[in-house]
Amino acid sequence: MAAPMGSCYLGFDFSTQQLKVVAINENLDLIHQDNVQFDSELPEFRTQGGVHIHADGLAVTSPVLMWVKALDVILDKMKAAGFDFSCVRALSGSGQQHGSVYWKKGACQALRHLHAEKPLHELLQGQFAVEASPIWMDSSTSEQCLNLEKSVGGAQAVADITGSRAYERFTGNQIAKIHHLKPDVYNEAERISLVSSFAASLFLGDYAPVDYSDGSGMNLMDIFSKQWSPPCLQATAPGLETKLGAPVPSTAVLGDVSSYFVTRYGFPTDCKVVAFTGDNPGSLAGMRLQEGDIAVSLGTSDTVFLWIKEPKPTIEGHIFCNPVDCQSYMALICFKNGSLTREKIRNLCAGGCWEMFSRALRSTPMGNEGNLGIYFDTMEITPPAVGTYKINKEDQRVSGFTEQEEIRALVEGQFLAKRLHAEKLGYKIMPGTRVLATGGASSNMDILQVLSDVFDAPVYTIDVANSACLGCAYRALHGLAAEAGLAFQEAVRSAPKPQLAVNPTPGAKQVYEEQLRRYSKLEEMILRETRQ
Repeated sequence: MAAPMGSCYLGFDFSTQQLKVVAINENLDLIHQDNVQFDSELPEFRTQGGVHIHADGLAVTSPVLMWVKALDVILDKMKAAGFDFSCVRALSGSGQQHGSVYWKKGACQALRHLHAEKPLHELLQGQFAVEASPIWMDSSTSEQCLNLEKSVGGAQAVADITGSRAYERFTGNQIAKIHHLKPDVYNEAERISLVSSFAASLFLGDYAPVDYSDGSGMNLMDIFSKQWSPPCLQATAPGLETKLGAPVPSTAVLGDVSSYFVTRYGFPTDCKVVAFTGDNPGSLAGMRLQEGDIAVSLGTSDTVFLWIKEPKPTIEGHIFCNPVDCQSYMALICFKNGSLTREKIRNLCAGGCWEMFSRALRSTPMGNEGNLGIYFDTMEITPPAVGTYKINKEDQRVSGFTEQEEIRALVEGQFLAKRLHAEKLGYKIMPGTRVLATGGASSNMDILQVLSDVFDAPVYTIDVANSACLGCAYRALHGLAAEAGLAFQEAVRSAPKPQLAVNPTPGAKQVYEEQLRRYSKLEEMILRETRQ
């Protein structure tokens, strides 16, 4: 790494359990990567999985100085490895979404006058009004969520403004709790940052603004005007707008890197800091989604990422401003019953063997002869229901299917749910639509064939190792050209392409449009039963 190199771009990811960094060159090749594991490399903070779970089991926090020290450690590691910081033209990053950092009055002056002979964690000790930052795992703010929805006019009204109904982990509700329980601490906070804008502030040597995309995960920003929402601010805490600062486009160049990093590590004086964003928006950039695309992550829970133009917020799922195109939006939908449910049916109906599972999918027709199933082993998020429901082609409830039918019913049902809820949020399948598949089940071609058939679109597989980190390195590069109007897709044109896995089977469109209609009715029936 000591050899001279051309220009490069850094992407950081302040995630829950670690801080990661990647460097790419002008050709978008990965030239360096490193990480700091919080639990093992910063044991003095005594975290488990990067967090502290409080006695009530609901409040979950992380020490803000741990994140600061992690940055010291990772930059020192890069320096020791011979990384040439003088080649860095721009940097950006992401942070775990929803977490918040509370800078004490006077902290801005400390940021502006950092002495390069000392590490950041020593210089910033005592600069935070709240030393244990609430993070996305926290679920202690139910009271504040109810208050926000009541004040604004209901869950749908909050979603219509902010892109999501009130969620316990969302930043505004965490701020409301601190103001309610510790008003003195709230008053002592001069600036409230997200984890992403906090991290950008370290590099900038000044308070960095919240970007539109990560700002969409706070229950505070109007995702259409891209300004803080007065009714949401009013329902949260007094004087909040001043503490938040004005949000900025996610592609914005915030300024030059702080002189601290120039002197201590050898960054160039004109190295640009591009707005940091949330980890999910960062992943959208890393996966290089474009308009009409849908990314499906098939893991313990299944997650769907969408690029949409005309969002329709609902009380399920989330709409965020798009991190690489300020005129567009992204949506995020989480389905709790993912791979564990697939494994359960594999064990019950295929002798625990994936090849037998695949054979069942190959030997049953598209549409499964009208047999349809919904398998919610644990309380589902989208929609909020639990239980197993099976209907035959006459739409009659049945107690069971053959083993082959059961396997296809599960897989078709899971993918019909993804299409149904994507379309509810405003997603439209269009010419050129691609489905990008990631996660464990994306290696099974027969599962991917069903996914392709349900969406009537080709499925591609992508490597998403470090996707948020890599996405932010791409965003750093794009940020330099974005003001001149260069589209993100043009900036990352030479990045590795997704691999075509399968094309839809002829006739799939007709079969699954009918199945989608039937699936929607079955889901509505389940929700009615759940409410009774």
